[in-house]
Amino acid sequence: MTDYNSPEYFSLMHKYFNAANYISVGQLYLKDNPLLKRPLKASDVKVHPIGHWGTIAGQNFIYSHLNRVINKYNLNMFYIEGPGHGGQVMVSNSYLDGSYSEIYPEITQDESGLQKLFKQFSFPGGVASHAAPETPGSIHEGGELGYSLSHGVGAILDNPDVISAVVVGDGEAETGPLATSWFSNVFINPVNDGAVLPILNLNGFKISNPTILSRKTDEELTKYFEGMGWEPIFVEGDDPVKLNPVMAQAMDQAIEKIKDIQTKARQNTAAEATRPVWPMLIFRAPKGWTGPKEWDGEPIENSFRAHQIPIPVDQNDMEHADALTAWLKSYHPEDLFDDNGTLKSEIQALTPKGNQRMAKNPITNGGIDPKPLELPDYRDYQLKLDHPGSQDAQDMIEFGKYLRDLIKKNPTTFRMFGPDETMSNRLNHIFEVTDRQWMEPVKKPNDQFEAPAGRVLDAQLSEHQSEGWLEGYTLTGRHGIFTSYEAFLRVIDSMLTQHFKWLRKADEQSWRNKYPALNVISTSTSFQQDHNGYTHQDPGILTHLAEKKSKYIREYLPADTNTLLALADRILNDEEVINLIIASKQPRPQFYSMAEAEELVDNGLKVIDWASNDHGQKPDIVFAAAGTEPNMETLAAIDILHQNFPEMKIRFINVVDLLKLQAPKHNERGLSDAEFDGFFTKDTPIIFAFHGYEDLLRDIFFDRHNHNMYPHGYRENGDITTPFDMRVLNSMDRFHLAQHASELVYGDKASDFSQQMDQKIQEHHDYIRETGEDLPEVQSWKFKGFND
Repeated sequence: MTDYNSPEYFSLMHKYFNAANYISVGQLYLKDNPLLKRPLKASDVKVHPIGHWGTIAGQNFIYSHLNRVINKYNLNMFYIEGPGHGGQVMVSNSYLDGSYSEIYPEITQDESGLQKLFKQFSFPGGVASHAAPETPGSIHEGGELGYSLSHGVGAILDNPDVISAVVVGDGEAETGPLATSWFSNVFINPVNDGAVLPILNLNGFKISNPTILSRKTDEELTKYFEGMGWEPIFVEGDDPVKLNPVMAQAMDQAIEKIKDIQTKARQNTAAEATRPVWPMLIFRAPKGWTGPKEWDGEPIENSFRAHQIPIPVDQNDMEHADALTAWLKSYHPEDLFDDNGTLKSEIQALTPKGNQRMAKNPITNGGIDPKPLELPDYRDYQLKLDHPGSQDAQDMIEFGKYLRDLIKKNPTTFRMFGPDETMSNRLNHIFEVTDRQWMEPVKKPNDQFEAPAGRVLDAQLSEHQSEGWLEGYTLTGRHGIFTSYEAFLRVIDSMLTQHFKWLRKADEQSWRNKYPALNVISTSTSFQQDHNGYTHQDPGILTHLAEKKSKYIREYLPADTNTLLALADRILNDEEVINLIIASKQPRPQFYSMAEAEELVDNGLKVIDWASNDHGQKPDIVFAAAGTEPNMETLAAIDILHQNFPEMKIRFINVVDLLKLQAPKHNERGLSDAEFDGFFTKDTPIIFAFHGYEDLLRDIFFDRHNHNMYPHGYRENGDITTPFDMRVLNSMDRFHLAQHASELVYGDKASDFSQQMDQKIQEHHDYIRETGEDLPEVQSWKFKGFND
């Protein structure tokens, strides 16, 4: 039986640590001569060594001790690398345990494979200098500072046997998202969920400054983290031999504490659980540990100078090659690798086996046991309409009924995430079957729907946490929805960018499994944000995501309840995409039958026959709308025009799948030119009422034949005002739309009508300032169409 605390075991661990460090330094500098069997020459060294050294040895040390506790306690554990650009860590350790060569057979476990491993690092055609989708065992982009702990927590939700070991860099710890993610312990239920083991890696320095937490005393850190609900365990030193038993004892303490918490909690139900005090490690070791102590009279180890390339050696500057050789040989490679360049068997024996290797844990490659969602029949929730616009409803309230039953059918694989906005977003019906997960005390009747176990995580006011949890949840094979106010999606647009980049690069790896879609729903939107004012009005998330590779991005603008329901059925089991849905939570006329909604979703857009009178002939004007308010205002404008110009031939197109309008050369899903012209013609004037910024539409139409497109979207005008006035301020209201159409079709002959519209707009302006509400004809409007 293995003695995991014996001097012999720690001696082998030190050799493993040296091997990981040797391979990590080799990846920075070398492209040949990996075992230094001959003196270094210029062709052995990279022209431009690129990468980071500062955090590497500390992480290698942590990784080796995580391997130890996996073996000792038979753990299901994986690694998240929070510190920036420490890409060698996960590559080196997965190479040492054999998993890298299993995934990339050309990188063999011998001298030839070692040479290829070294050359490819941060090299054209090779691998990134940070943990990336190409890196076995990764679900978190190294250097994506701020989200490591959120990702780790999202991954262990509903995975009760999993521990995520999250290494938090002390520079990363200074970011807002990471600082707020210490609250994650409030949302981990020890019965149903796994555990996260945060390891704060205090190496003392960032790029060129000291780190704040590293300058705090242990007493100050203890107060801070105990106040946040954690039990900190400290490990400090700069002698790895002496530090091995100290770290081993600390790791044992942390793992046994986690197991004790879970064992006691699981004697009860999840609903009876209380918030435990979870352990965390605080590890103090020098930045650039085990590397050069100084260079040119200035300190390297334990200073910011260790951050990237510590000593100046490259193919064109070999003056100090002897220093690089000395550094590499300080790890004694002859004691680590045999003559073939293979890690010696007694060292390799320390690594976990099979799927217990952190680089091979299935949770890091699409999930342990991924399953599609069992979806309710969306038709059961449809609104049946006598005629278009005859009924008002709130889309999100109706959608909440569908989500309520979705949760019932998928009690362990679907969650809702958001920053304290589920009720505000009118998803009330969800709470008929679940609560908000919340491990702090519940104070009734003041609190509502808080409970230890629940499928909703929205009790922390942080978009970063909500998005980070959802990313961790979906990257590990489960499904969820993040709902937010539209303007505040801009808070996490960089996270969405990083997730898109992850999806794209992971999709290029044949060994990577597929990920469930990341679903984001915006409900409190710019054209209806009538009480928070200009700061809460920004639909730019549409433009931001549309700039990414279209294969991985979907942008949907359902105009009513039935369209939203049909859309949900199509997208909730999507893979490898980000689905952005712009919806409405306000009372709205309902226009589309379920059959029409299904056609809109299937095709992405549709000519609406009951709002068109061109009868297949060339129209005088084409109206298009994308979004709830644009749809409603366009239909109201069509009413006005038909009453005043009954001879005008009008075609109305509702657009749900916005990016299907892109040309095929930009989007493989895009309409062909012939299909596009069939909708929009080649030269008929188009008035496009749009939920977002107008330049996005101009970009979409740039490659098409018809350049007579006039967008009416968000023009960066806003205020605390009435709902309709938000549209007037941006010329996306019925009066401006009708006026513009008349001028395009009739020119000067429409001057009298145009003046009437100006008068209406002035009447509206005066009325809302007198009464505080919109014109009665706006509030009571019902679609008349062409039958009256």
